[in-house]
Amino acid sequence: MSLIVSASSSGARGLLLRTLSPVAIIAIAQLFGTSLWFSANGAAESLMASWHATAADIGWLTSAVQLGFIIGTLTLSLSGAADRFRASTLFVISAISGALLNLAFAWLADDLLIGAVFRFGVGITLAGIYPMGMKLIVGWAPERTGLALAQLVAMLTLGTALPHALRYAGADWSWQSVITASSVLATGGAALVGLLGEGPHARKGMQSALPLLKRAGAILGAFRITKFRAATLGYFGHMWELYTFWTLVPLIISRIGLDTVYPNLGVSGLSFSIMALGALGSLLGGLLSHRVGSATVALSALSISGLCGLIFVAFESSLPVWGQLILLGVWGAAVVADSPQFSALAAKACPQESVGSALAIQNSIGFAITVVSIAATTWLFKSAGINALWLLLPGPVLGLFGFALANRAR
Repeated sequence: MSLIVSASSSGARGLLLRTLSPVAIIAIAQLFGTSLWFSANGAAESLMASWHATAADIGWLTSAVQLGFIIGTLTLSLSGAADRFRASTLFVISAISGALLNLAFAWLADDLLIGAVFRFGVGITLAGIYPMGMKLIVGWAPERTGLALAQLVAMLTLGTALPHALRYAGADWSWQSVITASSVLATGGAALVGLLGEGPHARKGMQSALPLLKRAGAILGAFRITKFRAATLGYFGHMWELYTFWTLVPLIISRIGLDTVYPNLGVSGLSFSIMALGALGSLLGGLLSHRVGSATVALSALSISGLCGLIFVAFESSLPVWGQLILLGVWGAAVVADSPQFSALAAKACPQESVGSALAIQNSIGFAITVVSIAATTWLFKSAGINALWLLLPGPVLGLFGFALANRAR
């Protein structure tokens, strides 16, 4: 019986690899797995009505996911698990666990506190999906990390936006059904990575053999590498803006009335469109990175994103409706395009045997920053409206400054 199962699995894997490239398989699995991330936000309107919640409450649910992700990435990094165990195994276990916790949120939670606990658990599992997806990419395509990671982040972006598309497609669905659909997709992502397995360039690290304090010191030692530190500081500035922007997109659309001007799309359709443009921006940035380099693409995207934020918050009330929509679209495309390039720069700069742990610790700190940004901006949005977006602008500015300062200290 085991021989039959093994042969069947081998045949399915061969068919999969003949149909899609390994990078494409990982990217699609990332799309499905990360649909768990903003599943609650995709059903935000129904949730707010059902639980009598506010925009700030939805922000807290998002922050619960971010906090879980932070704990998960810290655990993976400092325990050495990110480099000790197979990335594909961690991805599969995490995606299935995340799907189950997401289902529990949909069908067992009946108030904000219980919901936040389940969303926190989903965040922990996402730590085994996003960073391990990046590690899988490095194991399969180390020679074209910038473009491959751009494809991965494009799928992360679509996965993040996907709950809004599910809400749009199933306008008459209950919010529980929208969230359940994300769990089904995540399970599919686990199946894809389970069939694919490890890449030919995957390597187990040696950090796991060290005592905890020495291992932590070795991982944090990556910050002494100038190129890693510069890329990471730029990434931190980018993270201050990115997830808060994604959290606020449906709130911005409702506040300025775009959903009434484009009723066929509504809040969900417009939110998906604006966020999904980030996938296009990420792919375009990946292609450009082969011509001009990852650093140029990352810094250009961060600059454009910051400029879009400045123009929108300063002149939103005087812009025509079509101008508001175009500006949000450009912002949505630029706000994530720098992410894979900063990650590619960081992955190339740190030692190969500790790339999983280094990327995990970078992610952990970056997502800790998003918790502060999301909480502060969504809280202020209740009273200040669009003017709350001024809080996003320090991210791109400090990211650009940090990158330049670290490189100058070389």
